[in-house]
Amino acid sequence: MTQMAAFGTVFTPEMIISRFDNNSWSAPQLVASDSISLHPGAHVLHYSSTCFEGLKAFRHADNSIHLFRMDKNVARLAQSSELLSLPKLDSAMLSQMITDIVKRYAADVPTPPGSMYIRPTHIGTEASIGKAAAPSLSSLLYVLLSPVGDYFSGGAKPLRLLLEDNARCAPHMGMVKSGGNYASALQPIMKARAAVQADQVLFCPNGDVQETGAANFLLIDGNEIITKALDASFLHGVTRDSILTLARDRGMTVSERELTVDELIERAQKPGTEAALSGTAAVLTPVGTLIHAGKEYQVGTGQGGNTTAALRQALNDIQWGKADDKHGWLTKVC
Repeated sequence: MTQMAAFGTVFTPEMIISRFDNNSWSAPQLVASDSISLHPGAHVLHYSSTCFEGLKAFRHADNSIHLFRMDKNVARLAQSSELLSLPKLDSAMLSQMITDIVKRYAADVPTPPGSMYIRPTHIGTEASIGKAAAPSLSSLLYVLLSPVGDYFSGGAKPLRLLLEDNARCAPHMGMVKSGGNYASALQPIMKARAAVQADQVLFCPNGDVQETGAANFLLIDGNEIITKALDASFLHGVTRDSILTLARDRGMTVSERELTVDELIERAQKPGTEAALSGTAAVLTPVGTLIHAGKEYQVGTGQGGNTTAALRQALNDIQWGKADDKHGWLTKVC
């Protein structure tokens, strides 16, 4: 059996870039994927003026290639750029950059269950270490491609989550998809793995169930799906939005509201309850165990539940062209 490379470690030889300088964006161009050159005083290296997105392109049975919800990812990158005071994105240009680079490497888009992972990235490039309290006036926008296989090639093993009374990042930065937010979650995650063999940390500041280090959290209790209402403290996941839409399509009750740790633990122990993490890479990952205050609580059966599996399959079927795209989520590239 061929050993697949780790998710996100293989890249196409070229990417597409545009630079913002003198108040305008340059015409996008193809360059080698390892060709970025930055001044060591670049704003991004000192003051973390960086944001990114993750979306996918899928190959359908007729070999056509389709992007999934590109408009939402482009809009979120524009929002992140604005909140980080980076130069304003040209959303139409970025959409075209994504389409062009995916079309160029259409032959490298894997068949299901694989896909082409797409990473648009925006970084501040002005060489000025005196700008700790001022934005970068120049920037670089690039789109990197990574063909990926099935995230669950070894099977979808239910995750163990440690509930921590702490925030993933600064509350006003939660809805920004910035590298700094992921960096701030690393130490808690590593400590949780070493201490209680947790796969991830579920951040619950002041008992408010929010998100993990890299995914949104969903609780499924019978016909109800519960998740935190959108605010500035956490990332507004595109996969989260898609799953909630499909849940409504199935007649489920979607409750976007505050969820306390106490309510979560109480509901989790009921027979038939499920919990899951949603994100671009894995789509929907089952959660089997919650760890809180030194105790372990099994979620439902402790295994992935039927509703989680059904919602994940429903989304995959749309992405792979096996089900009707009635919400208009797909953009055909070629």
